[in-house]
Amino acid sequence: MAKTSNLYARIEPEVKEQAEMILSALGIPVSSAINMFYKQIILQRGIPFEMKLPVDHVPDMSQLSGKQLDNELEKGYSEITTGHSKPANKVFAAIRKDYGV
Repeated sequence: MAKTSNLYARIEPEVKEQAEMILSALGIPVSSAINMFYKQIILQRGIPFEMKLPVDHVPDMSQLSGKQLDNELEKGYSEITTGHSKPANKVFAAIRKDYGV
């Protein structure tokens, strides 16, 4: 059997709980998941997923001026009129399906 080493890390309790629930459902022990992550770091020679700030961010409406708010509302209206939106019932149906709700 291969030698092992201990790893100690601080993780937000909610993040830990949610991740462990998913790993449990997949039948993957936490130590195996961490080992897989480390192996991917080695194979990828870096973090094995893209790390960047999102291009489109959701504006904090409470911090916008009247003009900025009008601009955001115009953008939303434009997306609706050009067909770049989805009906809420379809979005919620997809969420229910994906999360078994």
